[in-house]
Amino acid sequence: MNKIKAVFNSAIVLYFIIGLEIMIMISPFAGFFYSVFNPFLLQIAKYHSTKWLSSFFLPHMVVPPNDILKLIRIMGSVLFVTGIAIFFFCAIQVYAYKFLKKGTAVKGLYSLIRHPQYVGLGIAGIGLSILWPRFLVAVLWLVMILLYYFLSKDEERRMLKQYPDTYKDYMAHTGMFLPKKVEKLFVPSSTAGGIAFFVVIAALTIGGAFFLRDYTVRHLPLWSDSNVAALAIMPADMGRMEHRMPDILNMAEVKSRMKGNGHYLVYFLPPNYIMQGLIADTGGDWKLYKQHHTFSMITDWIFHPFRHLTEGHHAMHRASGNGGHDMHAGIVRRLVFLKIDDVFINKPYDLFSINAKRVPQFMVDVEIHNLILLDLRDLPQDTAWGTVPTPVF
Repeated sequence: MNKIKAVFNSAIVLYFIIGLEIMIMISPFAGFFYSVFNPFLLQIAKYHSTKWLSSFFLPHMVVPPNDILKLIRIMGSVLFVTGIAIFFFCAIQVYAYKFLKKGTAVKGLYSLIRHPQYVGLGIAGIGLSILWPRFLVAVLWLVMILLYYFLSKDEERRMLKQYPDTYKDYMAHTGMFLPKKVEKLFVPSSTAGGIAFFVVIAALTIGGAFFLRDYTVRHLPLWSDSNVAALAIMPADMGRMEHRMPDILNMAEVKSRMKGNGHYLVYFLPPNYIMQGLIADTGGDWKLYKQHHTFSMITDWIFHPFRHLTEGHHAMHRASGNGGHDMHAGIVRRLVFLKIDDVFINKPYDLFSINAKRVPQFMVDVEIHNLILLDLRDLPQDTAWGTVPTPVF
């Protein structure tokens, strides 16, 4: 039985390791982590039937373009912090009871439900799925809550053996994961009903993630013309992008690098935008695992949901200025061009298809007021994280 519990606990730990991928990928340990995890991501990304698992369903690089998506992102931080706080608060209570030899913890949250620690981790898992919205994290959350159920049943069997009278009475007055009255209303007591209840949760989770991805893509700040679509990382740049994109595409240096009638996705961003390494390998400054700001980036990511997208690049890279460009000379924007293959393009939104192949081509830095080309550089075909599947928006 202890071996089974160890396996279950290991699976849950693995979930949080994968869910906290964003924390690991900006740390010096990214290389070690991806030497094990990336082959798995690449394997599932090879097939249309599983490629969606390595894709993302909410904005991560782009400032959420409307209030609904901003609220969802903020709720991710709130749920993650709340869930972790519940878990540790209950853990302290349980170990205090053990240390003081008071028996089973039955006060606080334990007076309402029998497994508040697991509920706390489940809430944190929902938050984590929003903070790092890879479909795989959402699917593994379903696996995790199923394991929590079996672990809880095992714990209750052991508690009934150890405290046959008191624990049976305690179970009669408390719900397993929800208060007793609420649990009676929504959770079936039969095995068949329980299976059906889990299937409904799974359908809502995965279906909801696909809905959120479609909603996100259709609300991205996009400019499009012919075979090119441009995405503004910051919604405030939408006006500038619409005004200058036709002129930039007509620059001789840009036209010469756009091959034939291929389709291109262009990211319109500040030259010192901190997340640009997820789009393409634009230089060593943007390989964040080589920086020494891991802790500050993680706290920003959790407690300041948008600062790392809109202000973090200024705070963390003051010393490097604006990529060598004088900000007082005008507004400089970096445009990163990706070629899109392996998908039928009918509308600009199709460029964000899960099955699309996105290959970095080149980047230009342009002073957009006077349309002055400041830099042009061909790019490697991978991102700053090599072949690791990264967010598209």
